[in-house]
Amino acid sequence: MTSSYSAVAGSAEITPAACDFKEGRKGLILIALFSCLLLTIAGSAVVGPFGLKFINVLDVLAAHLIPGGDVSAINKLHNTVVWDIRMPRILLATAVGAALAISGGVFQGCFKNPLVEPYILGASSGAAFGAALAIVLPAFLFSLQLSAFVFSLVAVFGAYGLARVRGETPIVTLILAGVIVGALFSAMLSILKYLAADAALREIVFWLMGGFYYAVWKDVELVLPVVLVITFILLTMSWKLNIISMGDEEARTLGINPELYKSIFILLATLMTALSVSVVGIIAWVGLMMPHAARMLIGPDHRFMLPAAAIMGSLYLVFCDTLARNLTTSEIPVGIIASILGAPYLIYLLRSKGKSAFG
Repeated sequence: MTSSYSAVAGSAEITPAACDFKEGRKGLILIALFSCLLLTIAGSAVVGPFGLKFINVLDVLAAHLIPGGDVSAINKLHNTVVWDIRMPRILLATAVGAALAISGGVFQGCFKNPLVEPYILGASSGAAFGAALAIVLPAFLFSLQLSAFVFSLVAVFGAYGLARVRGETPIVTLILAGVIVGALFSAMLSILKYLAADAALREIVFWLMGGFYYAVWKDVELVLPVVLVITFILLTMSWKLNIISMGDEEARTLGINPELYKSIFILLATLMTALSVSVVGIIAWVGLMMPHAARMLIGPDHRFMLPAAAIMGSLYLVFCDTLARNLTTSEIPVGIIASILGAPYLIYLLRSKGKSAFG
């Protein structure tokens, strides 16, 4: 397949000096993206129905984060708005955006297909069924988040087990197995929606739209450390993803076991995706769009593309969440905003750069 993934293979002819220059420029791009993310987070903390100044936000953050800070000395209303309401959802949006974007990049590299996204193996359908089951039968199941997480993993590992034949997992078979498992869980979700009472049905539909309206510090403490650890592991292994994306034969020639490392990459990306979906619901497009945008900006080398995609995913979701809670008096689910903004971008990508972007 002629695509951007093959560009990695041609890097052997570039001189060391040129490599240093290009890698230095990519480093500057990553620094610029991270700076934009920090500015977006700061703006999101200031903007809201309750008007605040930037100095008010700094006072609250300083009181909580600087050793010896006195929380009782700051305005209680400012503390509640900034620290208890806005910061948890901003940090959760940052973590989930990075998780979905980097998972999308990993899946696209493993499957050598730029149309793949983190939900391709049924993670979203399994999570949706698990959440709906916990809503409809709250007395017989564990919490909604845990139920969604468990069934998301069940869906993905079910698809992986279904596709495994004679010790190997062909990519096409795995994608088809994901479609089958996703369709099965979607059908079971429809049954639950049909049987649910009106109040439960509204809760299921609201959860499926995705959002950060219920974000609390407990969610941040659960999601953020996991995302940081798995992201660090993936980045340290990203050079192997470069080799895997060149093809199984090339990987074996270079001493890499493609089946083993594909399994590791898929497992880690699935854990991040399942955890994210279980906490905030289904948010589409991020895992498909952000790796494309990062690849166009910084190139196909996963050592740079994955961190760029993670930063851009965080920036995108923080921006979408800021719009979701400020466009109207009643908050719009962020999944709707992400889809509305994401569809035109992919249409542009398809029409203007379809051949080069999608291979």
